[in-house]
Amino acid sequence: MDEVFKALAHTSRRQLLDRLNERAGQSLLELCAGLEMTRQAVSKHLLVLESAGLVTTVRRGRERLHYLNPVPIHDMADRWIGQYERGRMAALSNLKQALEGTAMSKPEFVYTIYIHTTPEKLWEGLTSPEFLKEYHGGWAPASDWKVGSKVLWPVEDGGEPQDLGQVVTESEPGKRLAYSWHTLQPMHQEMFGMSDAEFAEAAKERSKVAFDIEPAEEPELGVKLTITHDGFTSADSKMLEGVSGGWIMMLSELKTILENA
Repeated sequence: MDEVFKALAHTSRRQLLDRLNERAGQSLLELCAGLEMTRQAVSKHLLVLESAGLVTTVRRGRERLHYLNPVPIHDMADRWIGQYERGRMAALSNLKQALEGTAMSKPEFVYTIYIHTTPEKLWEGLTSPEFLKEYHGGWAPASDWKVGSKVLWPVEDGGEPQDLGQVVTESEPGKRLAYSWHTLQPMHQEMFGMSDAEFAEAAKERSKVAFDIEPAEEPELGVKLTITHDGFTSADSKMLEGVSGGWIMMLSELKTILENA
């Protein structure tokens, strides 16, 4: 946490975090616009923020897009404020609201978590039925996780996995896994209080999710896992609203399982 406090201590770095909070997924050029800092200075500040885990990057073509990663701040709040009746779910709810705030300008969900494990073990955690069931509450998606294979997904707790049109699009063991996501199901209509017309329109949306595994910049942090869930039609997407909190809770459980294995 020393690195987090040092990173937050500088006004310019807090300013960069504010800009990423207002609009996620900015390139270096976009972040430099309107700032009284040289491009080199912005790069140095971003490097400090990345090292502290407060900013994560995703490469898109030739550009590196930057995202605010609120996990370290959440960890600090959980360490010192959690004992004062601010439970885990309340903390995650606040984190979810923060993430949805960044999503208002860019309809996608990007989340980074560091896990003390190996890329091979993390891959197993993302694909092995035994691991999946542990942090999915006893049920889990099913697939052989090869490109072109179906991903069968239960529509209710304890239900049998069904073909909802999900397909594996990328599969590099220990590096990257990506697949198409299911559309909203009838159960979601009541969950979100949607009219028949609203549900019919929302059910057309087909998003996708990707998991990128790489060694952390600092070896003592373990393995860096970045999840990118995008392809939403708007920032008001009910699916985006649903997966934001869901992924945070599930990956937090995965981290616990792997680090205590």
